[in-house]
Amino acid sequence: MEILVVDDEMPIVELIKYNLRKEGFSVITADNGATALRYAREKNPDLIILDLMLPDMSGYEICKTIKDNPTTTDIPIIFVTAKDDDKDIVKGLELGAEDYVTKPFSPRVLLARVNRALKRLHDLPPKEDSGSEKLVIQSHDLKIDKEKFEVFYCGKPIIFSATEFAIIYHLAKNPGKVFPRKQIINDIKGKSYPATERSIDVQILSIRKKLTEINPSDGPNLIETVRGVGYRFIE
Repeated sequence: MEILVVDDEMPIVELIKYNLRKEGFSVITADNGATALRYAREKNPDLIILDLMLPDMSGYEICKTIKDNPTTTDIPIIFVTAKDDDKDIVKGLELGAEDYVTKPFSPRVLLARVNRALKRLHDLPPKEDSGSEKLVIQSHDLKIDKEKFEVFYCGKPIIFSATEFAIIYHLAKNPGKVFPRKQIINDIKGKSYPATERSIDVQILSIRKKLTEINPSDGPNLIETVRGVGYRFIE
């Protein structure tokens, strides 16, 4: 597997590269946004480790560009940055990043996050293994094709991040069922995944925004908030 490391601090790059290669990963590096975007398009890496502060553009801009491009949108992105304010973390998740690690960091922790992101990516979508598993869901003008990783709403395609896709698929295949935030995290990420319930709120907000852009009247209502509990997809 190939990982793209984007950072202009060479000691950090070398530290990450050394530890990734020890685990058997192939590593390519970029020290600016323009090169990072070109590598993302041309090399289509399995994962990107991205700094926020680069000389030519911000990591947010790079992340948004990658997630807005259908050919690169499913590449998991892990931010590794010294910016540890809640608003920075929320913004990164809203743009579709898979995870957010703050500097200074433990190489072992970063490797654990990388392995989990890659495992989740390759588990989604899993092959159908039972008669009850729905690979295609059609409801309320929404079509979700799990095998093709495609979502259409009112006949128009929507580009979701891998995490957003996992959430809306999970809710839509269980219409009317209320899922607490923690259960959503456990179901799509695993019980040991280090995510906060706030991160689910951020992902749901992004999903609703994308649905609303296509259908302002009904889009916001497909996923209901059950106050004090969690979320459900309308029956």
